[in-house]
Amino acid sequence: MTDAVRERYARFAEQEAPGRSELYAEWAAGVAGDPELSDILGRIPETRRQPPLVFAVTRMLGAGTDPFDTWRGFVTAHADEIVAECADRRLQTNEPLRLAALLPVLSEIDGPVALLEIGASAGLCLYPDRYSYRFVDGDGRVRAALDPADGPSSVVLESRVDGEMPALRMPHVVWRGGVDLAPLDARDARDRRWLRSLVWPGEEGREQRVEAALDIVSAGPPELLQGDALERLDELVRAAPSDATLVITTPGVLVHIPRATRTALVDRIRALPARWVTIDPPALLDVWEPPVAHEEWPGFVVALDGRVRSAADPLGRWWEWRAGDGGEPT
Repeated sequence: MTDAVRERYARFAEQEAPGRSELYAEWAAGVAGDPELSDILGRIPETRRQPPLVFAVTRMLGAGTDPFDTWRGFVTAHADEIVAECADRRLQTNEPLRLAALLPVLSEIDGPVALLEIGASAGLCLYPDRYSYRFVDGDGRVRAALDPADGPSSVVLESRVDGEMPALRMPHVVWRGGVDLAPLDARDARDRRWLRSLVWPGEEGREQRVEAALDIVSAGPPELLQGDALERLDELVRAAPSDATLVITTPGVLVHIPRATRTALVDRIRALPARWVTIDPPALLDVWEPPVAHEEWPGFVVALDGRVRSAADPLGRWWEWRAGDGGEPT
């Protein structure tokens, strides 16, 4: 087990953390070379010992963002608490910036909208109408700017757009609901600390964006149900107002659902009188229209009812409109 932990953390240090968080690369490399620390982390269930989750738990519990030697001391001193907390936690990255990549698709849907998210976490992606957007070119020049009806938001989502700029508009959202295995409450101090801890050190501006979005959600929380999405989806659908267009979003969650359940869930969504908006790895689903050449596709696929709309960064930092095309940009 120790060898498996050391191999996983070595891979993270070499392939996943560089360029995104040098501190996490340092911590992971330290774990890979430390048999005692690997033994401690080996006590965590395999599905809960991913480096980003373990690192976030230690920070939530007070580890700070110090160099490896200091962090190691915290882990050894709080080993039992860390193991127990990791066993109860899941990676619940709730990044509102994803909405920058989804807004062009939401702009295609007639409102009013009842917005339902699967894997909602604290619901930060259920408020596309409460955030400001700045779409820029490669040099940072603003190509399009949108603000909520009542003026600029404390949350500004900036995203780079390559190529064509489709028509954009703010959605008119009249109801918000979601389902999650462990929903978070934007008003709860511990849940807020957890979401902040999930932001990797070195990701400039992201923690502040999450914090500001949590304040917006706290002022009018969505209806969040706890449980399996396939089991509770119909209940949530019934709660949505019947005079609004039901829009179901699955931003970045389907990859975490086992294949058989994922297939059943997608089939259920597509059978509903609803629009479906998703952003997923190109090889994850076989519903894309037209089919996507996933070996050459940059980033993730953003789709509406399975129809390809754009290629995008998984967290919404950039997108490229490719509506009606499975390969080259339009």
